[in-house]
Amino acid sequence: QVQLVESGGGLVQAGGSLRLSCVASGRDFSGSDMAWYRQAPGRKREFVADISASGGITYYSYSAKGRFTISRDNAKNTVYLQLDNLKPEDTAIYLCSGRSGTDFDDEWGQGTQVNVSS
Repeated sequence: QVQLVESGGGLVQAGGSLRLSCVASGRDFSGSDMAWYRQAPGRKREFVADISASGGITYYSYSAKGRFTISRDNAKNTVYLQLDNLKPEDTAIYLCSGRSGTDFDDEWGQGTQVNVSS
């Protein structure tokens, strides 16, 4: 049984910060490249950031780079997304998943809602 549980979302003012967590269980998390995505109502799911299994390589979308930081703690089976300098356009449900070919490929948690007020 694969399980991904996202948490840490909330309501913040523009310029504020949140730290999102995604706890994985049931598969080989430490061997899986992981990613964060987001989806706003009426919009397609958008890639935000990903991180290699070891944590040594990260990638960010243009909108995320410089403001968001992805990290992981394999001992805790957790991937994090630090959100800084949030903007109203960052409002979305944030979800984590494994990258293609990993044990968590196409596995999703319930997501965590981030709302940023202007």
